[in-house]
Amino acid sequence: MTEESPTTSHLSAAMTTTGMTQITGGNTLISSPSRAIEVYFHCALIVIGVVGTATNGLIIYALVASKQHKKLVLIVNQNALDLFTSIMMIVDNTFMLCNIDHTGSAGYWLCTLLHSEIFFWCGINGSVINLACITVDRYLKVVHSVWSKKKVKNWMIHSAMAFSWIGSFIYNVALVFPTSAVIDGVCYVYMFYESKAVHIFYSFFNFVSFYAIILFIFIFCYWRILVIIRRQAKVMAGHAAAGPSTSQTYAQAQSNKIQSNIIKTMILVSALYAIMWLPNNIFLLFLSLNPNRPPASGFYTSVIVAFLYMCINPFIYAINFDPVKEVLLRLIPCKKNSG
Repeated sequence: MTEESPTTSHLSAAMTTTGMTQITGGNTLISSPSRAIEVYFHCALIVIGVVGTATNGLIIYALVASKQHKKLVLIVNQNALDLFTSIMMIVDNTFMLCNIDHTGSAGYWLCTLLHSEIFFWCGINGSVINLACITVDRYLKVVHSVWSKKKVKNWMIHSAMAFSWIGSFIYNVALVFPTSAVIDGVCYVYMFYESKAVHIFYSFFNFVSFYAIILFIFIFCYWRILVIIRRQAKVMAGHAAAGPSTSQTYAQAQSNKIQSNIIKTMILVSALYAIMWLPNNIFLLFLSLNPNRPPASGFYTSVIVAFLYMCINPFIYAINFDPVKEVLLRLIPCKKNSG
């Protein structure tokens, strides 16, 4: 691998992978903002991290308190990943505000472990992988219910959960260490590629793997799920019209209602991901192909919109998932007093 000179290289991947651009040293693909704007940007991300930590932590508590955590382990894992990501957002952006000199071995590790935001992006990528796993799991349970009951075992679900953490970690470690370095006390992350072609390949790989393919999974699986649910609803309506409902029919109706509620929640979560991450993905893909310097404000706006996803997600669970909603309502003081 050949290292590029800091004075001639572009820190394109610093935006593509970390969602942040390296401001100190070297050239960037966006116009350099003032220090004040940079500080406000990091502070905004810290606030988002604090809100994300609080809301995701509260949803995990509600899932455990409502005894749903053993039934919906993938959803618990989704919130755990978002909680971890939110915490790392606070840590990384607080570190960014300190302007620490990266000298010596300690400086190198601070650069690769904190300045690169490697753990933050492990959480982000893991969350996307887990969201795809939830979608496929729901698809199998609804569209291929008989096959799913026979073939899908608990160890498979737990393996998918572990893969969302381990696979994401391996991916980010393999990317960070070969492409990052400390030069004269300045940290350069996601910068040193063998060639421009390698960087463009990575940009497309990142876009296709963590957005395009995920979006295809969402559309295909939930479209098929909705078709089956509508068909089941017509069958249940026919039974209801035929005569008084039996206990078995009522139980089936309740089971279908719970299933539909979970699916509706996950469709909203998936749609939110597709919408809120679209500007950032398009912006960064465009930059890899057209290395002009657009204003930093456009990049910063796309990052903030994307990262707000972690804060909004828990509200979807709170509003649409009845067991979570009931636990959260019990935590409201005015509700207790009125009761």
